[in-house]
Amino acid sequence: MSLEIDPSASISPDARIHASARGTKIRIGAHVHIYDFVVIRAVGGAGDVEIGEHCYINPHCTLYSGNGIKLGRYVLLAPHVCVVPANHAYARRDVEIRHQGFAPSKGGVEIGDDVWVGANATILDGARIGRGAIVAAGSVVAGEIPPYQIWGGAPAKFVKDRP
Repeated sequence: MSLEIDPSASISPDARIHASARGTKIRIGAHVHIYDFVVIRAVGGAGDVEIGEHCYINPHCTLYSGNGIKLGRYVLLAPHVCVVPANHAYARRDVEIRHQGFAPSKGGVEIGDDVWVGANATILDGARIGRGAIVAAGSVVAGEIPPYQIWGGAPAKFVKDRP
C-alpha cells in the first residue's frame, strides 16, 4: 500500500481514500484540503494520483486513479467533480461490459496549476487542462484546454480567454 499524505494536509474524517493493493501510489501534497465525502480510489488502471500543494477538493468529488491523475498546485475542484481517467472496454457483444476489462489508456488526466473546475464537471481520460484555466460547472472534458481559457459544456468547448 502506497499512500503518502503531507502532515500539513487537512482531510475530513468523512472522506474516503482507498489505497491500492497493486502498487498504485497516492500522494497528497502540503496544505491540501480534502472535504467531506470525497472518494479517492485506486482502481481502473495502474496510474498514480498526485495532488499538488494547496489544492482544495470539495465535498462529494470522486477521483479514480485509472491511468493516472496529476493535479498541479492551487487546483480548486468544486463539489461533485469526477476525475475518471479510465474507460471500460466494450467491443464484444458476447461478453458483459463489466467482464471486458478496461480500454487502452489515453494518457490519464493532467490538471495544471491554478485551475478551477466547476461543480458537477467530469474530467475524462486524456484530458489536459492548462495553467490558470477554468472549466464551467457541468462540463465534460476529454481533450486539451489551453492555459488561461474558460471552457464549458458537454462536451466542453471554448467560451473565452480569461482576462
